Amino acid sequence: MARILIAEDNADLRDLVARALTDDSHDVTEAADGAAALDQLRNHNGAFDMLLSDVKMPIMDGIALSLATGRDYPTITIVLMTGYADQRERTYGLDALVRDVIAKPFSLEQLKGAIRGALLVHA
Repeated sequence: MARILIAEDNADLRDLVARALTDDSHDVTEAADGAAALDQLRNHNGAFDMLLSDVKMPIMDGIALSLATGRDYPTITIVLMTGYADQRERTYGLDALVRDVIAKPFSLEQLKGAIRGALLVHA
């Protein structure tokens, strides 16, 4: 279906999300933080359909990653995840860039539905 880059610093959650999206027929690449995700984007010349990123991460957070992705690879659909209300507020004003913000905790069905919806809107 889609080629998705996941940026999430929690290894257990990253693995769970990656497995769920792989089970949903997506080609998934993982990164442990925003800087590693940006490296993946550059190494693959932006050849992803979607960036799914946590907002709060070390080294480079999801907001900075989203801004860099939108600037350098404007065709990539961006979806953010966060478990913090204050981090969700930081995404306000990014509507033109970020397709959706998924609140943690989420069920795998909620995640898959949000990803399908964001990809459909982008198509």
